[in-house]
Amino acid sequence: MIIYNVTINIEDSVHDEWLQWMKESHIPDMLATQKFTEAKMCKVLVEEEMGGTTYSVQYRVKDRATLEAYYKENAENMRMQGTRLFPNKFVAFRTELEVISQQ
Repeated sequence: MIIYNVTINIEDSVHDEWLQWMKESHIPDMLATQKFTEAKMCKVLVEEEMGGTTYSVQYRVKDRATLEAYYKENAENMRMQGTRLFPNKFVAFRTELEVISQQ
């Protein structure tokens, strides 16, 4: 199993609107691609020097082939949604994690 992790720092000026959009639209849209089996959104409990609030959204995907299909078929459109709605109000980076053990 792979975790597709997206870490986002969002500016305070749009935080509440962005958080609602993430919970009510973006994450459900990600799950609707049928590439991910679940999503977990976590607040990062470290204050950033740049300000804002940081979140980690972890999407579980069954295998690399499915993640590659997401990149090819859905990623560009999904990333552009946030850019259109919240231009220059966030920074994001993505990490792929392979689950080695789960207890």
